[in-house]
Amino acid sequence: MSEKLQKFLARFGCGSRREIERMIQAGRISINGKLSRLGERVQWNPTLHIYIDDQLIVCTDVFCTKCRVIAYYKIEGELCSRHDLHRRATVFDHLPPLHTERWVSVGRLDINTGGLLLFTTDGQLAHRLMHPRYKVEREYAVRVFGFVNDKCINLLRNGVMLDDGLAYCTALKFAGGLGMNRWYHMTVLEGRNREVRRLWEAIGVKVSRLIRIRYGDVVLPKNLVRGCWRELDLLSVNSLRHRVGLALQTDARKYKTCVKNTTL
Repeated sequence: MSEKLQKFLARFGCGSRREIERMIQAGRISINGKLSRLGERVQWNPTLHIYIDDQLIVCTDVFCTKCRVIAYYKIEGELCSRHDLHRRATVFDHLPPLHTERWVSVGRLDINTGGLLLFTTDGQLAHRLMHPRYKVEREYAVRVFGFVNDKCINLLRNGVMLDDGLAYCTALKFAGGLGMNRWYHMTVLEGRNREVRRLWEAIGVKVSRLIRIRYGDVVLPKNLVRGCWRELDLLSVNSLRHRVGLALQTDARKYKTCVKNTTL
């Protein structure tokens, strides 16, 4: 079963199909020593060697590989990069090791934001969960410092014009607190850079703490320790796959949770 190169590489988290198409046009991808071309189709076999910028992409038989998803509790101060030149902590430092696959992050959180991050071995699933077309909800617990009245709430719900276009929340509810320090639960449909913080700042309110508590149907587990992960069971994985129009999976995997300060 052959498929277009951009679709094949998207499964491994090398980028979206459009991004990979641009890499092909720029001459950055080669297959078994020859530059790839748009429209080229590939089929997995043990002798297939694909390079991006002279770096070998480790590929397994995508039709035999099980889709895995883990929920990770990101700590404030961690980066969402795979590597950091200044050797700062990254979220990938805490993930379980993989031998023939790699973890693909479903979106990002900025360095000062904590909470739920999803990782998967299926690049196509990650891409669809992030794409605005599928309208996957992201819910945040937001602690704000400032005066919030009904006018502010209505602005956030109806839309605020930011530098990169109109942004709004689909749900917003008060979650506790007194005076000028209050918590709200806020839901958005996109993953723009610092979108939640910028929405509040646009109405003159400062965000003093931000935690993502839900992505799609996956809720941050209450008993999950910060800096730890939990593998999603088959029902939860298939719920995500169904949400974005991907085929469901069958699996007899034993699902795991990491233990703090334990070598994985």
